Amino acid sequence: MLEDELTGLYRRRGFLSLLRQQVGFANDRKGMLALLVIDIDGFSRLNAAHGYAFGDEALKHVAEQLKAVARPQDYLARIGDNRFAMLLTRVMNQGHADLAAQQVFRHLEVPFQGSKASVRLAATAGAALCPVHATHPEHLLRQAEKSLGLARATGVRWMFPPERDEDGGFSESWDLEIELDSAISHGGLALAYQPKLRVRDMQPVGAEALMSWAHPTRGQVSPEQFIPIAEKTGQIRPMTMWALNTALRHAASWKFPEPLSVAVNVPAELVGGDDLPDIVENALRLWGTTGIGLVLEITERSLVADPKQSFGILSRIRDLGVKISIDDFGTGYSCMAYFRDIPADELKIDRSFVRGMVSDRASADIASLIIDLAHRFGLSVVAEGVEDAPTFEALRERGCDVVQGHFFAKATRSDAFAHWLEHAASAVSGEAAAR
Repeated sequence: MLEDELTGLYRRRGFLSLLRQQVGFANDRKGMLALLVIDIDGFSRLNAAHGYAFGDEALKHVAEQLKAVARPQDYLARIGDNRFAMLLTRVMNQGHADLAAQQVFRHLEVPFQGSKASVRLAATAGAALCPVHATHPEHLLRQAEKSLGLARATGVRWMFPPERDEDGGFSESWDLEIELDSAISHGGLALAYQPKLRVRDMQPVGAEALMSWAHPTRGQVSPEQFIPIAEKTGQIRPMTMWALNTALRHAASWKFPEPLSVAVNVPAELVGGDDLPDIVENALRLWGTTGIGLVLEITERSLVADPKQSFGILSRIRDLGVKISIDDFGTGYSCMAYFRDIPADELKIDRSFVRGMVSDRASADIASLIIDLAHRFGLSVVAEGVEDAPTFEALRERGCDVVQGHFFAKATRSDAFAHWLEHAASAVSGEAAAR
């Protein structure tokens, strides 16, 4: 799909292909083109103040203003959550790009009248020219984004590269950004599953799906490295949809005497989206099966921007029979004012507290507090990152319900996890026969 559903502009992937084509034309014909990258300032605060639906209205408004500025031979794209690109073909000099930038900002000066409020949208832009600043499409985009960063740092509205970058190379994050798009669409990502065990009898109750990226030349790329890139570039949405469908498809093949669940992490920017329940329902319709429950793991930070909106979305998802787990609990805001109404089924104690339970009294007290609090509100408690027997015993003594960590089993691919389940099922059958 080439078009962004919200704005009707090109999506990032389609735009990158278009950019390569147009830069090639410009190089062959000795012509010039300009690339503007435009960021909406304070967009996260806008969402927090007025809600995600209002933020979507603002993005559509920005797209309309860009369309008003663009000529018939120009191209527009939404290349990130609140980042847009304008490709100006057949320009004569930098002055033409300056004029386009001025027109964009002039259009944005008119207050945007949304459904909930009237706001003045601020923006910052970076620009680069081909062939003046770069003759390679990815390098041209890198130069424009570098100019955007410089403009933001120096407090100006837009900027061109102060001088030509002669290195001709790409930063590591830029390399990964380009390659991640291909990994999502061409099967470069994989899921591994870490067992979750019930403390009272040490029986499997499910697994958490953990994403990995085996890069062909770099080896394993850490999620801590590629997830922020996906969030910045807008790739987190297709990545999450892929993880959701893949986890349910894999879990459909698992066999165990008792019901199991598979947990999938959902990023903050999707939690408040009106379409998340539809995404989940479609995945369940395609891959859902009896005996396998779905758990969505979200961070408590996901709820802070607009609790009313997020709670409504999560309640709709729970109506589908899906459970909600609050991940990394204790590291965010933990606001008691909304905790009693939170539409969740379990809390996950952050691994930083779990790992310190034996040696640090404060971590142990926090873990005890979380367990007690959750039980008082009818929630189960999962401890992640359990690495040794003393930590497990400390959690058992405090009444933790479920544990996961390398002390019990490492995350493995779906077929290996299914094999592990077979051995666990045999053990359960043997114990039942002995009784």
